[in-house]
Amino acid sequence: MKPKVYIETSIPSFYFETRTNAEAIARRNWTHEWWNNERRNYDVWTSPAVLDELRRGNYDPIKKSDCLDLLSNTALLRIEADIALIVDTYIRHKVMPANAGGDALHLAIASWHKCDILLTWNCKHIANANKTPHIRQINTLLGLYTPQLITPLELLGIEP
Repeated sequence: MKPKVYIETSIPSFYFETRTNAEAIARRNWTHEWWNNERRNYDVWTSPAVLDELRRGNYDPIKKSDCLDLLSNTALLRIEADIALIVDTYIRHKVMPANAGGDALHLAIASWHKCDILLTWNCKHIANANKTPHIRQINTLLGLYTPQLITPLELLGIEP
């Protein structure tokens, strides 16, 4: 059985990244490599929250369209009613920033649906080793699975 991966908003965004600094170029290239060569080894999902976030994004309309097209054949995880309670708990316990439609929602969706991996380039709030123990603690209290919170680079097995 393939590992179940939740694709968070930063993945399609970096796939079509146009910034030219070294970090942005590297992330774009690693995202391309994972998406084009490794994605087939995973059961890939996203959510309506990701699509909504991409639609609301304040950036080039062509990039926005490209990001949405990239995810057009990706299966969607439902946003169940209980997920709102999980989001509120994350925010109340300061696991995630107080934005009910952002990082807390992505983590709640991936946790509720027992995704093996939440794939992201958001290393401040999601793929952050300093936050993982707190996330695990709250998810355990809620009876939720905690996905691995990682970047495409980690799935490629490349040393930074």
